[in-house]
Amino acid sequence: MDTIAGWAYGVTWGMFPLVVLLGFAAYALFGATAVLVSLKRFIRPLRRIPVRVHRWMAIAALLLATVHLIFGLSVYV
Repeated sequence: MDTIAGWAYGVTWGMFPLVVLLGFAAYALFGATAVLVSLKRFIRPLRRIPVRVHRWMAIAALLLATVHLIFGLSVYV
């Protein structure tokens, strides 16, 4: 677990460690997935985007959130 914790808090971009960046990315992807579905009613070009794109965005967000969770818990285990 020390290796994972080293990656999570050792790799930084600016002042943010990797665990924080993954959290931001997961949150943004969850938000983009929700906004995509919400705006399909109002914006016609978004209606052409198939449902599988929504599913893949949700799967990617869940994977990012899971890695974020593992990185966050690696400090305590």
